[in-house]
Order: sequence, then structure tokens, then C-alpha cells
Amino acid sequence: MNYLKLSIYTLLFAVLLVSCKQHEEARRPISQASGTFMKKSVDRNKKLVANEEEVIKKIIKSNPKIKYYATRKGYWLYYDEKNTTDLSTPKKGDIAYFNLEVKDIDGKIIYSEADLGPQTYYVDKQEIMMGLRDGIKMMHKNETVTFLFPSHIAYGYHGDNKKIGTNQSLICTVTLRNFVPDPAAKPTPVAGQTATTTTTAAAKPATPKPAAPTKKDTINP
Repeated sequence: MNYLKLSIYTLLFAVLLVSCKQHEEARRPISQASGTFMKKSVDRNKKLVANEEEVIKKIIKSNPKIKYYATRKGYWLYYDEKNTTDLSTPKKGDIAYFNLEVKDIDGKIIYSEADLGPQTYYVDKQEIMMGLRDGIKMMHKNETVTFLFPSHIAYGYHGDNKKIGTNQSLICTVTLRNFVPDPAAKPTPVAGQTATTTTTAAAKPATPKPAAPTKKDTINP
């Protein structure tokens, strides 16, 4: 009897062991397939970016009279109108007022200035195309700049769900009319400065204290 029980337990243990082993082996191809898919996706995106950049470089090469500037963010620009007197640029929280025209990479208009109308943008506090988000902060008032954006810093894979398609490079011309601080923003206190309380008309003026003698090693401002 004991021999029969031992045989049954041994058989159950063997079945359980084989089942676990088969389950582990069955999961391996899923992990490997996932890794392969990710690698193919990365390689495909790199190839896409390289192809778009090659097209843009051909455009630049075909226009030798225009001075193009490459940026660290991976896009290019040139100045239609440059402001060399007022060199201030928009910063986070400013309100930027600009006009915008959007073309495809072949120069065909997708959205004209009239289509889009005057644009208002709260710098770094509002959703906007990644390329424009960076480009506007490089501009001065009353400048017109044309940007050449690869799709990965434009509207990417999804487009804008209207006229801009999948993985579409864009040519955007921006005129920055003005930018001002946000009047609703609280002023930043100056370092080392404490808030003062306004005295009432009935308050007595403070009696001035005699000045302390200046030490020899003290430098007066």
C-alpha cells in the first residue's frame, strides 16, 4: 500500500515538473518576439529620420543664396526678416503674438496665414508643435523666420488629424509680432528683498538712528 502511494506521488510530481517546464518554454518566443519588434521599430524610425533629413539637406543645397542655420534640436531655419537692434527673446510664461504659414516639404501651402489667423501662445505653458515651441524662443520681435521641421518634431506619426498627414516634414514661416509678460503672473521677488507693509496716514514717522562709525576694513558701495 505504501508503495502504491509513493508511486502516485512520484507520478504527480513528475507531471507537475514537466508542466512547469513546458510553460516556461512556451513563454520564451513571446519575449524574443517583443524584443525583435522593438528593434525593428527603432531601426525603422532611424531610417525615417535619416530620409527626411536627406530631403531637407537637398533643399538647402539647391538654395545656395539662402543662409540656413542648423539647430541642436534637429531642424533648420533661415531669416526672411532679421531684427538686429532688439535682441530680447520670449521666455517661459510670456505671451507671444505671431503669424504662421505651414507648407509641406515641397513648398505647397497646407495652412495659410489667413487660414490660421493671428496666433497667441503662452510660452512653455501651452501645447504647441514641438519645433515651434523651441523655435519661437529663439526669435526677436518683428522677425520673420522660416523653419524646416522633420516630422518627429512636427506632428509625428499621427499628423494633426486634418490636413497634415503621417510622418510629414513641414516648412513653417513665423512672424513674431510681439511678446509681453503675462499680466496674470505674480512678480518674482528679488533675492534678499523682504515684503514691506504699507503704513497708515496716522502712523508716526520713524526716528532716524545715528549712523554707526564706519570700520576701516569696510568697503562702501
